[in-house]
Amino acid sequence: MVEDGAVIISELVSNAVQHGRRETIRVVIDRPASACVRIGVVDFSKVPPVHRETNTGNEHGRGLALVEALASDWGTDPLPWGKQVWAQLGGEVRG
Repeated sequence: MVEDGAVIISELVSNAVQHGRRETIRVVIDRPASACVRIGVVDFSKVPPVHRETNTGNEHGRGLALVEALASDWGTDPLPWGKQVWAQLGGEVRG
């Protein structure tokens, strides 16, 4: 779970830095159940992430595919000032 969590944090932070267009982001890690970790990255952009089709010739656009492959669930929660993109590892807690 640690290695998968590190990849997920890296991808979500990279997206927030690239698309959030602000100097600050927030990383949130919750443990809603004993076998569940929820990782979130908050930025000030209200634009939700777009899961794009990837091809072998493109260096970008694979982040959300990695998150989807590693996480048991993921999504976006809109906030009054932006959004939180989150991913869940393990457990039964969803959403």
